[in-house]
Formats: sequence, structure tokens, C-alpha cells
Amino acid sequence: MGALRSFVILGTLVSPALSTAVPLTRPRAVAGQGWSLQSGTCPADTKSCGNESCCPSTSNCQATGNGEVEACCPTTSNCRGSVEGAPSCASAAWSLWTGSFGNGFCCEVGLTGAFVNGGSVAGICVTSVPSGYSMASLVSKGTGTPVTSTPPTSSTSSSAQTTTKASSTKSTTSGPTSTTVPRAVFAHYMVGSMTAAEAVQDVTDAKAVGFDAFALNTHDITDPWALEAIGYLFDAADQYGFKLFMSFDMSWHTISPSQIPSFLLNYTSRASYYTISGRPLVSTYDGGFIANSDWLLGFKQPLTAQGINPYFIPNFGDWSGWPSNFFSTYTVADGVFSWESAWPAPGTTISNVSDSVDQNLLQQARAAGKVFLMPVSSFQFKYLGPGQDWYRIGEVNLPQRFEQVLDLQPDLVELITWNDAGEGHYIGNFFQGQIDGSTIGNYANGFDHTGWQQLVSPFIRAYKGGTATSGSQILPPGSGPVGSLWYRTLLTSASCSSTIQNYQQGQDTVNFAVLLPSSGYTIKVYSNNGLIGSFAGTVGLNYRAVPGLSVGGGQYIQIVNSAGSVVASATGTKQVAAQSSNATCNWNYEVVGLS
Repeated sequence: MGALRSFVILGTLVSPALSTAVPLTRPRAVAGQGWSLQSGTCPADTKSCGNESCCPSTSNCQATGNGEVEACCPTTSNCRGSVEGAPSCASAAWSLWTGSFGNGFCCEVGLTGAFVNGGSVAGICVTSVPSGYSMASLVSKGTGTPVTSTPPTSSTSSSAQTTTKASSTKSTTSGPTSTTVPRAVFAHYMVGSMTAAEAVQDVTDAKAVGFDAFALNTHDITDPWALEAIGYLFDAADQYGFKLFMSFDMSWHTISPSQIPSFLLNYTSRASYYTISGRPLVSTYDGGFIANSDWLLGFKQPLTAQGINPYFIPNFGDWSGWPSNFFSTYTVADGVFSWESAWPAPGTTISNVSDSVDQNLLQQARAAGKVFLMPVSSFQFKYLGPGQDWYRIGEVNLPQRFEQVLDLQPDLVELITWNDAGEGHYIGNFFQGQIDGSTIGNYANGFDHTGWQQLVSPFIRAYKGGTATSGSQILPPGSGPVGSLWYRTLLTSASCSSTIQNYQQGQDTVNFAVLLPSSGYTIKVYSNNGLIGSFAGTVGLNYRAVPGLSVGGGQYIQIVNSAGSVVASATGTKQVAAQSSNATCNWNYEVVGLS
């Protein structure tokens, strides 16, 4: 049970409410059951549920879930789970939309659904999409009479990820906070069953890449398997001069703030525990459902009484007010970590990753004299059954986030993740004992992602150097090119692809990111041994998502110098198929580093 329980975490790091995203056709299962109408004024034959939500007058309102709106139930029994499983509107007259995290909400016909990427509310209903919002995805149009003739307009547009660079809309001033915090880059680490030798391998590998510490994600602070794994990691970190800190996974609701101090005191005196200004760093995944007072009284004050003043940088993306007024609400926090901004919002259109939430939180941190911890990730893919099959766009997400970090200059950076096999965004090792008892191996085994390390190491050096402000300043460590090739081994047109939530965001592309020491190079991209793209290289970071991935072998890139010689290449080891040969619709990436 230890191995299985340890990696069940891998299914929870995205908002659990993401599982409500569904294909565009779902029948309404039960009369009077479904998502509520979002309206400040409830129409006739409805009643107010509060929070500007309305249910049919014959239905019962059920309180909001994580990022979800109120559900309407035909009886007093809570039907939220049924609504999540078969999303619909409680009235056939309303239109069903999906917004933040793919969560459903309903609008009157004639109004447009809108949402904030990564926002804590599924969406709102408007006549035109306001600034800072994105247009939601229309799932089904209601039968009701339109309430307005004003046509919906959108302030956003989708753009395919086939261009080389993502432009920034930075609106924050650069410069240090009033708190002195040495720049550092962490790797989020999923605590799972492991051996002492495996802990040594992870610690030494991560140190070689250039990471400053692992953020140890755990939802269990009592079971022997968890305590053993954490002990192995601290022993290895002590021995090899690496750092660790705790990141408590509050989404499981298995840890309360008052349980943390006694557990934490077992580790904060270790030489390998990461500190800021002598204070042990503590983070979370979720926990915004817990009041500031509970964090103060249960967590921070008991530690302070023991002479330990924790440096608290939580991810409270599950807080109902996220991300506005964060520091005035959570006075307990010394900084803020934003998890969901690492990827584009889920949905049915292709879009580049946005840094709007990062800008918001960085501005708040600057104003409060606090710090901002910015996330970086490659993509997400998971295939564990209905409601747990999803994709978060990853064609060139990783290099785009590199550029955004250098543009915004956050205080700290965390890569998601080192070893999360369940969600696919690992760049290091994952061990078989950590996924035993699950079906994660069906799509992760044999898919090595360490090729991405060729990009991550130079990025870490550029960011920590403090002078790089663009991708052109991320340089290879030597005189030759470094970089990576990645592609999916299954075409998006495969019949099983529609079982994956957000599959519409996937593209049949061969993707690369290459760091060049100078100009004069040409980057050539091949699929099925045919040339599908040729690009003049520039100094520093070059990347593309190149359309034309086709069935067969021969996916590779070549770096050609000005004399016409191939000086580096990366060749995929896996063929591309048109259809899945088994029950796993595998959208994991084949990743290969240059050699």
C-alpha cells in the first residue's frame, strides 16, 4: 500500500475540479439537477443560492466546491458528484460553459461565459468579455429566449504555438523586494516509497543539474513509508551537500496546520534543511481553504514559541479570493507560490501560456515587501481513467516559461516537477516502487525526460546570474549547441484522443528548444525522415513547435554549422502511430537531448 498511496498524490496536484471538463456533448441526466445560473438577479421561477448563483425554484442549492459554482439538486441530498460526472445546467433554458480549470457554469442565452485563467471561480456571464478575462468554451446552447441582443465579444484570441517566441506583456517594475532573498531554483519532488540508494541518486542528479533544493511534497506525515522516504532524502542531502524543504499537500485534507509544528521540528535542525535568512522555508500545495487565523495559531505561532520562525511561501490557489488581495488576507505568508500559472488554462483552443497571474502576484509581493515564487513546467499528461485523463498543452511551454521568468525577474523559481510520473512533467528519475499498484507505468515507463535537463541547467545559471532578461541570454555551457527534441508518439487524430480532457489543445508537431553559442547555425527538423522545417538559429534560446509530425520513425533534429556540417543532433527512439495499440491513449512525450 505504501507505494500506491505515495503516488496517488500525482493525481491531485491540479485542482480536483478539473475533472469536470467534458466533451462537447453530454446529456442532461436529471431534471432540476446541474450547475447553477450565474446572475446577480435571479430570473422568474428560480431562487438565489447566494454568490450570484441561481437554481430552479424546485431545486436545492448545494455549496460551492473547489473552484466550482453552486450545484442545483432535485432533493436535499448532495448531487455535486453526479453533476461533476455528467455536467449540465439545472435548467434546459440555460447555456452550459466551461471556464477556469475546465469547470462548468451556466448563463442565460444571449450572454457570454468569461473567466480568469487560473481563477477560483469557474466563470461569470457577461454581454462582452471584460479586460483580464478569457472567453469560456460553450458546451451546449440553452433553449431559453435571449436576454439581450448584444453580441458576445472576446478580448482574447488563440494562437497556435508554432512561432519561435512568446511575447511578454510585463507591467510590473523590476528590482529587488525589501526582503533580501538569494535567488534559487527548486524542483518540486513527490515523496514516494524509495530506497536509500534511490534517494542518493535523486539528490546527486538534481544537484548536478543545478537545483538548490527539492520541495518535498507530502500529504502524509505519520505513515512509516513516508517517514522512511523523507529520512532517506535528508540523509542523502546531508551527505552530498544538497538542500530540502517541506511542501505540505493540503489538498488531501489529511494534514491540519496544528499537526505541522511537531513534525517539522524533526527536520529544521538538519544541515540540509533550506533556509532564507536563517528561517526554514515551508510551502504548500493548496491550503487556502484554511483561514489565515488557523495558519497563524496552529502553525506559525507554535513554531515561533519553539524558537523557529518559518519562512512561509504557500500555494493557496484553492482560496476563494485567489489571487486578489493575497497578502492582506493571508498575513501569515512571507511570500506566495502560484501553481496553476505554469501552464495555459485548459480548454478547447490552443493558446500560449499566460503570465498575467504571475504579474499580479509579483506586483502584490513587491508592494508588501514579500516574495514571489514562480512556477515553470513542461506540460501535463495523465491517463488514469475517466475524470483523470487530461492534457495541459506542452508543445513549447517549457521554453516559453523560461522567457517569462527572465522577463518578470521573480524572487524564486520552482520547476514542476522532478519526478511526477503520474502527471508526466518529470525531468528526472522516477522509480518503479513509487508507481507500483497504479497504471502510471502504462504511459510513463520507457519515456525518459532527462533530455530536458540540457535546457534547465543553462536556464538556472542565467536566472541566478541576475543579468539575463531574455532567452537570447540563456547560453550553452560550452562552445557547442545543447538542447532537446520532444514529440508525442500518437497522432491527435487517433480515435482515443477524445477521451483526454483538453485534447483539442494538442498539436501534431515536432518540438525543439536549442541553445546556440552564436549565430550561423541552421536547425533542421525531420519527421518520418522527411524535412518539415529549417530555421536560421540565433544566439541563445531557439524553439519551435513544427507542424508535420507523421506516422512512422525518423523524428530528429540536426544542428548544421555555416560550413554545412552537422555538429549536433537528437533522434527519437519511438515511432509515431495513427491509432493506439492498447487501452492506453498515450500522449506522453518522447524527449531526447542533443548529442
